[in-house]
Order: sequence, then structure tokens, then C-alpha cells
Amino acid sequence: MDCIEFKIETTTAAVEAISYFIADTLEGGVEICDPKDAINQDKTQTWYDFIDESLLDADMNTVFVKAYFNKGINIEEYKEKISAELEHIKEFLDVGAAQIIVSEIPEEKWANEWKKYYKTFNITDKIVIKPSWLAYDVAGDEIVIEMDPGMAFGSGTHETTSMCVQLLEKYLKKSNRVLDVGTGSGILGIVAAKLGASVLGVDIDPMSVKVAIENVAINGVADDMAVVQGDLLEVVAEKADIVISNIIADVIIVLAAQVRQVLKPGGVWIASGIIDTKKAAVLKAVEKHGWEVVEVTEKNEWVALAMRDVNA
Repeated sequence: MDCIEFKIETTTAAVEAISYFIADTLEGGVEICDPKDAINQDKTQTWYDFIDESLLDADMNTVFVKAYFNKGINIEEYKEKISAELEHIKEFLDVGAAQIIVSEIPEEKWANEWKKYYKTFNITDKIVIKPSWLAYDVAGDEIVIEMDPGMAFGSGTHETTSMCVQLLEKYLKKSNRVLDVGTGSGILGIVAAKLGASVLGVDIDPMSVKVAIENVAINGVADDMAVVQGDLLEVVAEKADIVISNIIADVIIVLAAQVRQVLKPGGVWIASGIIDTKKAAVLKAVEKHGWEVVEVTEKNEWVALAMRDVNA
């Protein structure tokens, strides 16, 4: 299906607020094009050589948030809603030019264009992320995750994902039960399954659920990981040893009052997707709801937390 793209010119400061509005209120797909992401990457990684050099010459103060919707929407109505939200956000944050450009995107472009930028790389010393369409020779005890993120969040290249994987390697024990809240492409749940866990992935977005189920099958972990569609914790019945939620700071704050309902006593909650400007607010919320922060990991402007329930 062809789709409609709203390209919003803004700043890094306003990206999270705009993206949340598009995804939560308008229920659209979101793509963030921030040139600073290129210069902040680990230049020692092999995949850094594949970065488009034109990104390094871009205006580092200009970010584009792209919103995607199915063709057939009322374009003027959606443009007015986005413009109104930009005016609201402007009261608190620098939204930059806040210009909106609307265009129609053919299906073949958005469905496959991303593949040319996705390469094989090590997310940790032990775990390798590989597109399913590329060959790779496994070395030693490496664990290879084949990932086709498609239209779902979670290719493995983002700092929040890599920090979650590192924390999983540290806290997960074989035979643990893991709940992956907001599973996206399924990458974190698949890593947990490959490390020996039994996993349930949950996502509210049907496209993410479809992609995650496909990735579970590609990686041969269908016996160890199930994926269901649902609103955060509403569809979860069985308690887990580890809960992962790589979402956004505002949702982490909401989850602080809910996660203990699905976490076993002594279990670990791994939370990321937290921009550093929201770190203090998240820490305040989790401490208020009785969580002990046992580890804080930071990479560039992103933060990940490992926590335990002090009342368990």
C-alpha cells in the first residue's frame, strides 16, 4: 500500500515529543533523521564504514521527523493537527523551523529502501546482528541473530537496544522467563531466547507483532518465544524473571507503577529508550514506586536502567 509522508523539520530537543505525538495520538509510523546520530556512532565498528558520508556534511542543528500514514487519510486535517501540536510543543522546547512537507511514498520505496543501509555487526563481543539476506561465518561461541526489522523498531544499531542486550547478558540466567514489553522487531526477546530464556513479546502495533513473529521464525526460536498483540501489560498473565521495556521515557514512568504485577520476587526490570534529559524524571518515578536502581548504563545521550523491587 502506498503511504503519505509528513516530513517535519525540527531540532533534536523536540524529536521525542513530536515522535510520541505521531505514534501515540495519530497512530502513525515514525522515522527520525538526525545527522548527529552519524557522528555519535562508534567509529571502531565495521559498519561505521558504510555510513553515507553526506550525513557528516549535513546541518547538525536540523533534524527531520517523518510521519507515515496509509494513503486515504485527510491530509489537510492531519497537517493541521501536527501544526497545532508543534505550536504546543514550542511553548516548552525549541522546535526549530517546524516546516511540514507532505508527499506520497510508493510502497516499493518504503518497504525495501532501508535494506541497503543495514549491515552485519557485533552488538556485544558475543552477539552478532545479521540481516537474513546476508551470509556470515560464525566465529567461536558467537550467537548470531538474523534480523529483518522492516516497519518495526529494533534493528540493533540503536544505543538503547545495545545497552539492553548488554544488561540481558549480565542478568539473564538459562531457563529464566522474560517479558519483552514493546517488542518491536522482536530483537531483544530473540536475544533472550538464544541465551536460554522462555520469552513472551508484547506490542500494541499489529505490524510490529507480524514482523516479530517472522523474525522469531527466521531465528528458529518459535518454541522459546511467543509474540502477542496487546496494550503494554494487559495481556500478560504469567510473571517473569526479567522484564525488558525499551520504549520511551514517558512510558517507562507509567510502567513504574505496573511492572511489579508481572515480575517475580527478586526479578530484574531492564528499562531503556530514556533520553538523558528525561533521566532525572524517570529515576524519580521509579524510586517513588519502590524500585531499587542496581545499574545505570549510558551511551551518548541515552540511558538504560536495571532495577529490582525493594518490597519483593
